[in-house]
Amino acid sequence: MLYPIVTFIGAGNMASAIFKGLIKQGHPADRIRVSNRSQGKLDALKQEFPTLHVSTNNAEAVADADVVVLAVKPQMMEDMLKPLTTEVAGFDQKLFVSVAAGISIARLQSMLNGAKRIVRTMPNTPSLIGLGMTGLFAQIDTSDADKNLADSLMAAVGKTAWVSQEAEINQVIAAAGSSPAYFFMFMNAMQKSLEGMGMDSQTARKLVEQAAIGSSQLAAHQSDKTLTELTQQVTSKGGTTAQAVATFENGDLAGLVDQAMQACVARAEEMEKLL
Repeated sequence: MLYPIVTFIGAGNMASAIFKGLIKQGHPADRIRVSNRSQGKLDALKQEFPTLHVSTNNAEAVADADVVVLAVKPQMMEDMLKPLTTEVAGFDQKLFVSVAAGISIARLQSMLNGAKRIVRTMPNTPSLIGLGMTGLFAQIDTSDADKNLADSLMAAVGKTAWVSQEAEINQVIAAAGSSPAYFFMFMNAMQKSLEGMGMDSQTARKLVEQAAIGSSQLAAHQSDKTLTELTQQVTSKGGTTAQAVATFENGDLAGLVDQAMQACVARAEEMEKLL
């Protein structure tokens, strides 16, 4: 099997997670190129993966690439791409996979001299440990081969889900991209409550952390049940859980979560207009 040559422009946490996930799954390191401004980071990667191709020269890194993963900060994207469109032969014919937030496919096309082979993705931070959730979008004329290739890249760090409208990428941000922060906040509130009752912080953290892990895994293993049914499964009438659940309901937890997610989507839409 001849693996595609994949170039990562940017070697930050997300890019590193993806190419390390690919290597772990069997993609040869010598079929991966990484370009980054920091030589120190590249030296460390080269030490970890001796056959990995690294460079501080973007044009050199993408010259023979089949796929180019755009993993730089959104505000740096245009300045980074501009010279490459003229320096690299056939640059606009490669498959581009963007992991940058806030840059639409139309905007990327304008930065790429009208390139058509573009897939936009939105991974989240659990990708760093291989438990990510990535939303993907491609225009209707994108080939199945390109979509499958982009999907395989992101599947190296977790699960994937395709959306049918580009606007839904902002909903992916609210549901997956930003949501680890929501869960961490909820876990922190639980831990602080336990500490306020007198429990030591280490025990409180352990209890909350494992309960969160177990609950998410239980939901994944019982996907035939709705989340409401899973809640009811834990809640005995008149019991302790029922009292806690009633408190959340009286405080309109669902309404507050909806407000937060709507605010997240609104901010994502604003950011798209600024880039």
